[in-house]
Amino acid sequence: MTRQLSVLLLAIALGSPTASQVRYANPVLPGDHPDPSIIRVGDDYWATATTSQWAPIFPLLHSRDLVNWEHVGAVFEKPPAWSSGSYWAPEIAQRGGRFFVYYTARRKAGPLCVAVATAPQPQGPYTDNGPLVCQDVGSIDGVLIDDENGRPHLVWKEDGNSQKRPTPIWAQRLSPSGTALVGTRRELLRNEAPWEAHLIEGPFILRRGEWFYMFYSADACCGRKCNYKLGVARARALLGPWERHPKNPILAGNDDWKCPGHGSIVTTADGRDFLLYHAYHPGNFQFAGRQGVLDEITWNADGWPAINEARGPSGRAVVPHGIAPREEEDGFIDELTGPALRPGWQWPWNRAPQHSFMAGALVLRAPATGADSATAAIVARPALTGDYTAIARVVAHRSMQQAMVGLAAYGDADNAIGASVRGEQVVLWMRTKGEQRELASAPTALGPVVDVRMKASDGHRFAFAFSTNGRDWQTLGGEADGEHLPPWDLAVRVALTVGGAPRAEGRFDSLRVISAGVASPRR
Repeated sequence: MTRQLSVLLLAIALGSPTASQVRYANPVLPGDHPDPSIIRVGDDYWATATTSQWAPIFPLLHSRDLVNWEHVGAVFEKPPAWSSGSYWAPEIAQRGGRFFVYYTARRKAGPLCVAVATAPQPQGPYTDNGPLVCQDVGSIDGVLIDDENGRPHLVWKEDGNSQKRPTPIWAQRLSPSGTALVGTRRELLRNEAPWEAHLIEGPFILRRGEWFYMFYSADACCGRKCNYKLGVARARALLGPWERHPKNPILAGNDDWKCPGHGSIVTTADGRDFLLYHAYHPGNFQFAGRQGVLDEITWNADGWPAINEARGPSGRAVVPHGIAPREEEDGFIDELTGPALRPGWQWPWNRAPQHSFMAGALVLRAPATGADSATAAIVARPALTGDYTAIARVVAHRSMQQAMVGLAAYGDADNAIGASVRGEQVVLWMRTKGEQRELASAPTALGPVVDVRMKASDGHRFAFAFSTNGRDWQTLGGEADGEHLPPWDLAVRVALTVGGAPRAEGRFDSLRVISAGVASPRR
């Protein structure tokens, strides 16, 4: 019996509580979902989020209740040809029966740009239309909004903080197709209030009655030293003049969630407004990344919005739609039977792995060059919390004597910790700033399979073991510290890894990731 069904049966037994009595727990998008964006299409909700240096680029997420989400695909399976990483802040939108994703990426040998992709339906397929604006210091965080006369505009941030300059928020008219800029850009806001510090960014504009409301974020977004928060300004015309809320910021961190910001707003069929945004859980912090948090926006008598009565992000809140308590994220299991990787698997945007399925196992191959690294080829899942156990089942085969095939906590290509089967040994290794060293090794009888286990504690402490029968475990080395692993803006990944020799081949029967204290992971 699933936990959600149990909750429903308990609700019935206790007298069927009303929606106002039932609560969900944040996050609604656990794990690494920075800069989330959301729209409603009829009774369905669609969302996406930043993937930064990971592919597939920009997940496509579907929900019927704003609380329970399913990963169903991606905007781009392969990077747009003009781009080279920094896949940030996708903003999903709809206009005139078409769907748009305005997104940020870095132009090859150039600056950050705002670009756009279009589709006939929210789930795609999306066609890239290329960059719209690429200012010298970079252009990011594009969003679509119609002005008071119904004319479409792009609103975005000039990335001045990258060169210690101010960060104007610009607006410029779009062509009727929404895929080209026309006319002259106009500045709407720039960072000037003390609480905004060195930047404002992530604009989202909601029209309500006679007012446009710009929700925007300020200060340091990411990592242990973050100080992100969210404010709002309003204007009667899109091009201004804009006035800031005198009580800004309207959303700041608390004991439940740290550094909240950069979200978008969706209006339910019954007229309520909900903000989907990101924040760090204080216990897991950067190791689980910026997670998707949901809160309702209420409106005061003076016309200004409020979020959770100015108490910061909510730990629990009333469900938006009837009785829909969210199951706690209980882990993940994939038997890796194919014929393709399920949505949610990722790999570095510029190192798509050679992979296939054979005899009910995933076959992962290292490239012909650069294969000396233990992480020459990987596929990965984001860590959802700081305390979990991951077990990868490695299938033995004749050609793996020189290969390193295993499981790792992965930050990026230069920073990872893992254990790999290599011939008749299991090796514990660490990569730090591109340098790889062995920490320990142990002999193993190479039977049909070898299970490699990784236990994570506090997000950065890792202990490894292996087993040839799935019951008896041999510890491999001591505890390894991965404090250095996550990039400034991303979470640690749980990765299946292959390397050690050119064209090395690894085969995997399954991956299980179980959150601490949970007995059975989700399939």
